[in-house]
Amino acid sequence: MVKTASNPGGTPMEVFDGFRSALAANRAQFFLDVASGPFYGFNRPDAKVYPGVIDNWWRQGMMGAANAHYEGIKAFSETDQTEDLKAITVPTLVTQGDDDQVVPYKDAAELQIKLLKNGTLKIYKGYPHGMLTTHADVINPDLLAFIKA
Repeated sequence: MVKTASNPGGTPMEVFDGFRSALAANRAQFFLDVASGPFYGFNRPDAKVYPGVIDNWWRQGMMGAANAHYEGIKAFSETDQTEDLKAITVPTLVTQGDDDQVVPYKDAAELQIKLLKNGTLKIYKGYPHGMLTTHADVINPDLLAFIKA
């Protein structure tokens, strides 16, 4: 995910450094801010906000180890998964929302699908990063149809 010479469309390292700083400064607030903002798209003007979803995301975050979360930012942002994706041969469904404010789909799903030998790409218009929760009524039937196929 991080911007490098081999990934020029990636997210600048300063963004991930900001995540780590916010997490270290006030972990509880970090988990509230991310969930109530970009993760589920609740920061959008027309968003239907689900306080229970925010509270549950906060609860899950606070149950984890602070060091694991801190180190996890490095793992998800700096690990090059290119060769892993190339090695996958089974049918693989890649899904992402085009309003994902956490991981831009053009720098993720659209690149991943090119590396998979047997991949299917489905981009959901207007859906956020946390779309599996906020739009389960649409995505779950799509997942089931893919599995059955």
